[in-house]
Amino acid sequence: MKLKKKFLTREILGEIVLVPIGQSDESFNGMITMNSIGKFIWDNIEKDHDEILSLILDEYEVEKSVAEKDLDEFLDKLRQVDII
Repeated sequence: MKLKKKFLTREILGEIVLVPIGQSDESFNGMITMNSIGKFIWDNIEKDHDEILSLILDEYEVEKSVAEKDLDEFLDKLRQVDII
């Protein structure tokens, strides 16, 4: 997948967040909070959907249908705010 905006991940008070940097800061007002799977997806965001899904299944003990649903929901949220 291709990122449209630049973000850094930061841990703030125990929460993992995406913080916009550069010109992304001007067009995106806020931060995105993630859980550990969200961070894992973010760390692999430039890979294709099926590869990310495979990595999730290798890393976590989760059923494929659950992993795919979580992945799709996270990616949909990123699309809604025009990050990917």
